[in-house]
Amino acid sequence: MSFDLDGYLARQRARVEAALVRVVEDGAAPARLREAIGYSLLDGGKRLRPILVLASCEAVGGQAETALPAACALEMIHTYSLVHDDLPCMDNDDFRRGRPTSHRKYGEALAVLVGDALLTDAFSVAAQAQAPAAVVIAVLQELAQAAGSGGMVGGQVLDVELTGKSVGLEELTQLHRLKTGALLRAAVRTGALLGGASADSLERLTRFGEALGLAFQIIDDVLDVTADLQTLGKDPGSDRDAGKTTFVNLLGVDGAQRHAQAVMARGLEALAPLGEAAEPLRALGRYTVDRKH
Repeated sequence: MSFDLDGYLARQRARVEAALVRVVEDGAAPARLREAIGYSLLDGGKRLRPILVLASCEAVGGQAETALPAACALEMIHTYSLVHDDLPCMDNDDFRRGRPTSHRKYGEALAVLVGDALLTDAFSVAAQAQAPAAVVIAVLQELAQAAGSGGMVGGQVLDVELTGKSVGLEELTQLHRLKTGALLRAAVRTGALLGGASADSLERLTRFGEALGLAFQIIDDVLDVTADLQTLGKDPGSDRDAGKTTFVNLLGVDGAQRHAQAVMARGLEALAPLGEAAEPLRALGRYTVDRKH
């Protein structure tokens, strides 16, 4: 019997959404800031990163509830990155998930502060995990490394520096391993850590997370030129218009899709010894390269 990914995603999204609502409602932010945080954090989205945290925890025998704080923290960090990426000084996007971006809705100053709050508060939320102190510390370190100068922020710097320049496949891959892949890798690793993964399982899940992160970005590049605003939820063709090199520029649409499939196949191979418990992760990997938005 094939795995019911739609049903699984619906259940896990509902769990994540409820937890994120509690995060916003329980926060001590001033009313206007809380409203703006909720506007960006609670507007739907795939919730891929938090679901990866939960699925990875369960894949190694852990309880998803243990990983829920870290799952929320990953989504908070991801949302902060979107709010800041959309700013006029960065990508200057007007739409995100089919709605006006944070700075278009609330102004640039508050959008910057929304991102600052989400990033900072994420660590407080992650620290609430009911796990041994050493594991919680390891999770916080994973999040910091993925979000910081050696991860997502470093990748964003490369993205800014390389815009309008000729970029090869190796350089583009490294950029996106940092900008997009680091947080997806961290999602898988934090879930595994909180689930009590063995060293071998953690290494295998890391390989899967790295493959998924790269494949996800490749397909994003494909969708940027093949999807419309209604389907994509953000300005289509924005990367092309900004002068950024994409995997489609280098490989073409068909070549980029084949590359994503090959990358993801290697990631799925790493999951083989984990058995049936890793089936949600396998389904998420296949979804990543087959998605239309």
